[in-house]
Amino acid sequence: MNLQSNDFELFRVPMQFAQDCALLSARWKELQREAHPDKFAAQGVAAQRIAMQWSVRINEAYQRLKDPLKRASYLCELHGAPINAEKNTAMPTDFLMQQMQWREALDDAKTLHDFEEIAVQSNTSVREQLLKLEQLLDVARDFAAAAQQVRSLMFIERFSSEVEARIDQLEP
Repeated sequence: MNLQSNDFELFRVPMQFAQDCALLSARWKELQREAHPDKFAAQGVAAQRIAMQWSVRINEAYQRLKDPLKRASYLCELHGAPINAEKNTAMPTDFLMQQMQWREALDDAKTLHDFEEIAVQSNTSVREQLLKLEQLLDVARDFAAAAQQVRSLMFIERFSSEVEARIDQLEP
């Protein structure tokens, strides 16, 4: 193991968007067993501290790799296409129109059925965006376009969280 390895190298998985979640989970458990600080108890405090650093590094990598949005962002950054969501807020017109329609629908929603309908639309959009990301990252290898797609997906996921929060407020 090398602290300088990227997350894909650390987990010994292909550097691509499509990942086998069961394999990631199994690899995470294996790496955690290898680096567990208790295994280094007899070697002293310094060895335990290094093991703890490894454990943290492994957990951070796992969090990035198992979450599709984080994994896509990470791949874009590794290939020189940083997301820069705070600075780069330019979006395609059709995407902005869709967001405005969803916002209006959310403002007008009154019943649980209304909110659930919006949730279905936004969740469907998330799945479509993830498929586009896989195409852009793993097939076209167009990291700049993928970065734009990640920014769009961030908007949709934020909106979906808002919808879910509204549903939670309605349910007893």
